[in-house]
Amino acid sequence: MSIACGMHGLDSVAFCRSFRGPVRPVADVPSLLALLDRPGVDDLVVLGPAVPDDEVARCVARVRASRPGAVVVLLRRAPNLLQRHRGLQAGVDAIVAADDVAAAGRACRTFVSARRGAGSGRVVTVHAGRGGSGTTTLAVNVAAVLAAESDAKVLMIDLHVSAHGDAALLFGAEPRFSVVDALENAHRLDDAFLDTLVVRAKAGLDLLASPDRPSYAFDATQIRAVLDCVRKYYQCVVLDVPNSDLRILDALEDAANITLVVDQELPTVRRATKIASLLKQRHGKDKVSAVVMRYDPRAEIGQDDIERVVGLPVWAMLPSDYRLAIMAVNAGRPLVIENKSRLPTAIRQLAARLHGPESKLHAPDGPQPKRVGARRLGFAGLF
Repeated sequence: MSIACGMHGLDSVAFCRSFRGPVRPVADVPSLLALLDRPGVDDLVVLGPAVPDDEVARCVARVRASRPGAVVVLLRRAPNLLQRHRGLQAGVDAIVAADDVAAAGRACRTFVSARRGAGSGRVVTVHAGRGGSGTTTLAVNVAAVLAAESDAKVLMIDLHVSAHGDAALLFGAEPRFSVVDALENAHRLDDAFLDTLVVRAKAGLDLLASPDRPSYAFDATQIRAVLDCVRKYYQCVVLDVPNSDLRILDALEDAANITLVVDQELPTVRRATKIASLLKQRHGKDKVSAVVMRYDPRAEIGQDDIERVVGLPVWAMLPSDYRLAIMAVNAGRPLVIENKSRLPTAIRQLAARLHGPESKLHAPDGPQPKRVGARRLGFAGLF
């Protein structure tokens, strides 16, 4: 069953005919909210032209709470850039022009079919708190652990679409295609086509690399479509997400967990606080956690400070090993391969946790960094 709010008369009839499925029309936002308060299983909620822009966020939040699996589509007549931005920021899955209602109905039918056909692969997201915080290094090594020590078929996607990503360099891979090719052809991705786009890394996993040249012509709908596809063919998908493109945040609802990477520098903690707030608002606080890279127990900013200010539980504190990291980069292979020092051991422990409660990964024993809070009086005032 589907719900259409804010569509009247002939538009509603034309939409139902082209959608080819049962649709319950409701006249206005109060009626929609009242309907969502009642138990139901709806796979599509359409917010029509009569739904005011300033009510969209409230409607989406209620849909996510009561119908978490539903596709939310916003219809606008000749939608402008501001409406598209606000809609995606509110969390809608797609924004469709309402000028041709029959075409909008067909588009919604495609969205629902894609959601129903989505795979069940686990999506592990590693999100940068700030550039240079070690996010790609962590994502590459988590993916390498999952590929080497589990039975899962693993894909890593470097989502530095509008910036230069280094995942291919860290794997020692030379890709011919990139994630942009997948995004541009999201409507026709299948197993065979996907196989031509990925590169097989020596670590035993597949990689969708970042492009050589930055691209800005993509949106959350395309990323979501690619993720829906790859989850059919891979048991685990690791995402390397930059902090510079917040459009990606709207495509992460299927992520099993989102790990925000921070360090003990004040600018990183401040930036991470803003991103953490957006992630918790969009995806719920239970799905988001933090990891501290290059952890130094003598630093002014301790684990207690990060958890208090960023507002996330710290799942791991990974010690600094600059020499090992540089050697791994120069060799073009993840540092966890055939290495049992402190940093690789800590990454293996984290990977086992990210793999989920039913993971068959063996979390190696190793020393846990001592929990340290603020080390100096008056430090909290810096925040």
